[in-house]
Amino acid sequence: MTLLRAILLAATLAAPALALADQTSDFFRAVQMDDAGTVRSLLGKVDPNQPNPVGGEPALVLAVREGAMQVVDALLRNPGTNVDAPALNGNTALMMAAYKHNKPAAEALIAKGAAVNRPGWTPLHYAAASGDNDIARLLLAHGARIDAQSPPASGKFTPLMMAAREGHDDTAVFLLGQGADPQLKNGEGLTAAGIARKADHAGIAEALDRKVKSAR
Repeated sequence: MTLLRAILLAATLAAPALALADQTSDFFRAVQMDDAGTVRSLLGKVDPNQPNPVGGEPALVLAVREGAMQVVDALLRNPGTNVDAPALNGNTALMMAAYKHNKPAAEALIAKGAAVNRPGWTPLHYAAASGDNDIARLLLAHGARIDAQSPPASGKFTPLMMAAREGHDDTAVFLLGQGADPQLKNGEGLTAAGIARKADHAGIAEALDRKVKSAR
């Protein structure tokens, strides 16, 4: 084979891969821009469940993070979309909706069967960390485990501990009222009150301590 023929053959073989890379780039750009028309036109050519080469998020997680609700709707209507496809960091679309205070997205995801409970970090952890009582209530109504623990490598935090650490008084009180256990300890041996105190949230720590004393 001559050098020229080898070069032409290599170029021919590379062309489809380059075209797919361009389509993938266009697809994820459309997701970010809430361009549902372009997203719909590329579904079937681009796998929406693959991580974005830039950022590592599948389309649905990225759309929820960007508040691109027309794209969220288009993706949820697509039979090939995995509503629980995780980003490379483990985030799911429902976790992102909880953190971003996006209740309409959370409701739509749950209606499509998104997992409320999962090993390790859960959507309820994210709702507690962001102080979103409405989404926390929604998740609990759909069976979220109130005392779910994050992975041991991440400190074994419960949602109540996350609310305490982030200084969300109302959310901590709400979770307590829903039955969260204030006596559980994280990987450092700290209760939610201890975590709040360590984070300089004395008011939450005192409220949690009172709850424990009243339960004795």
